[in-house]
Amino acid sequence: MDQWLGGSAVEPKEYATNEEKRDLVREMGLMRKLGQHPHVVRFLGCCTLDEPPLLIMELVSRGKLQSFLREHRSQGAYYNEPEDDGCLGPRDLAQFALQVAQGMDYIHRKGIIHRDLAARNVLVDEHSQCKVADFGLSRSVRDSETDVYQQKSKGALPVRWMAPECLYLQVFTTKSDAWAFGILLWEIVTLGLSAQEVIHAVRDGRVMAQPVHCRWELYRLMRACWHPDPKERPPFSKLATDLDQLIKLNAGYIDLDNFPEHAYYNIEYGVDEKL
Repeated sequence: MDQWLGGSAVEPKEYATNEEKRDLVREMGLMRKLGQHPHVVRFLGCCTLDEPPLLIMELVSRGKLQSFLREHRSQGAYYNEPEDDGCLGPRDLAQFALQVAQGMDYIHRKGIIHRDLAARNVLVDEHSQCKVADFGLSRSVRDSETDVYQQKSKGALPVRWMAPECLYLQVFTTKSDAWAFGILLWEIVTLGLSAQEVIHAVRDGRVMAQPVHCRWELYRLMRACWHPDPKERPPFSKLATDLDQLIKLNAGYIDLDNFPEHAYYNIEYGVDEKL
């Protein structure tokens, strides 16, 4: 149960194994290195002297972006020109993507690979600002000669958001985070839907199809993130710049009035999305 502390939540977690405790301590260390950014969840402190160890973060009141999007979808609260603050419009969705890109650009400049970027790991605050969160799988490569992290231990991984080189070679870089951002952008455009065919598409050398209500200019960014050659995928600084330009043009790149509600019936909500 959450406890209140100065407007922030303290989330006690009991960790059964020494390995899980080490993972939490590693996450604490990474979050301390991050510092503060408006689109990264803020680390407030930690306690490792007593059991269980505590990680203290800012309270982000509207919860996961994935749930936030799905809630609006289930209520039909989305329009091209929303009339109240309770509805989402195309500009809101584009702003979410931009904010995540800005947060990820900051994270990468700190020498950290996220490795689990997805809508479920982005939080939304009371002002509808997105913050990248959940650094449990993140790794620092600042002191590495190659800026590459190679997975050597076994553990649950977010396969539906993983680039081919991660699936086949267990190699993670900032460019594999870019691949995951393409999937996250697809999640945003489809209002929180994460289709089961994503993993099959990646393993078959395919990518997710262009949503019918999404114009090419925006889908092009997804495709750039899914380039088979990691070196050709854009850095988050460029993704943020491109998204900012699309927002300023205000050309209706997402047509929510023609959102195909029937298009993703094979979605399984509530299943474990890590394999």
